[in-house]
Amino acid sequence: MLDNRTPANVPTRPGSVEGARGNGSSASRPAVSIDSSLEPPEPAIGISAKDAWRHLTTRLLDIVISVIALLVSAPLMLIIACAIKLDSSGPVLFRHRRVGIDRRCHREGHAPRSERNSKSAPIIAEPGQGADRRAEEQFGKPIYLYKFRTMYADSRERFPDLYRYEYEEGELDSVPIKVLVGHRRVAGDSKRFEHAQDPGNDPRVTRVGRWLRRTSLDELPNFLTVLRGDMSVVGPRPDIAENVRWYHPRHRLKVRVKPGVTGLAQVNGRGNLSFHETNELDIEYVRNRSIVGDIRIILKTIRVTLKRDGAF
Repeated sequence: MLDNRTPANVPTRPGSVEGARGNGSSASRPAVSIDSSLEPPEPAIGISAKDAWRHLTTRLLDIVISVIALLVSAPLMLIIACAIKLDSSGPVLFRHRRVGIDRRCHREGHAPRSERNSKSAPIIAEPGQGADRRAEEQFGKPIYLYKFRTMYADSRERFPDLYRYEYEEGELDSVPIKVLVGHRRVAGDSKRFEHAQDPGNDPRVTRVGRWLRRTSLDELPNFLTVLRGDMSVVGPRPDIAENVRWYHPRHRLKVRVKPGVTGLAQVNGRGNLSFHETNELDIEYVRNRSIVGDIRIILKTIRVTLKRDGAF
């Protein structure tokens, strides 16, 4: 099983715009510092009966839905595994290290003391060795997300330019996220992307991988992470440490809850959304979440998955 701690999927913002790409200079990377105001965790705070009921109900739904999904899809998953092995060399499953719920939140939705006392707490570490790990540790609990492998096993060596996670600030608001993270820059014009009209044209993705992504079947192993308790069926999609440096401070709200297999952004544009649009929908979900809302998102997910809306 492939264990890659640097994913190939998404990004986020700092206080400065990155410079030109490809020059390898550290000056082109956003310079920010770790939040020195972080304090030791607070004593656990009691939760209301309403919050306890919602947490229990959500966990029961997560377990029931995950078990059903894995059992029903087991024969199909076996076929998918065979197809992946026949299509390209490498493992069937891909394990991603992602950022989960903020470990300083003693209950879902509870903000850390340092965040309540700061309107613009720094989010990320100074670029350099160990920076992403320090940012990850500060921002949320590391979790492992399982997916069917959709890329070539040596894609990092073959396409190193797609693993720099360097973006212009304006791109985070205007460029579809799948183009932003999966397309090369046009030679001689760093502001344009190759095949920008086809978000699914990622050179790292295999033939079987393209089909898996269009049908969203590559996400089926996500339910293993849900059963472990690190994810929920509904919630903001878990991000990677490299993307944390691009978050607006207000987007930090999204890690107050467990990440999910599907969420508000996934049923409202998904890969067609820009990076910041995705985060804005995530924090809208956190602010208004409810059991009824989760059920609506699950039902809508079935519909948009069948229609392949925003799936690339």
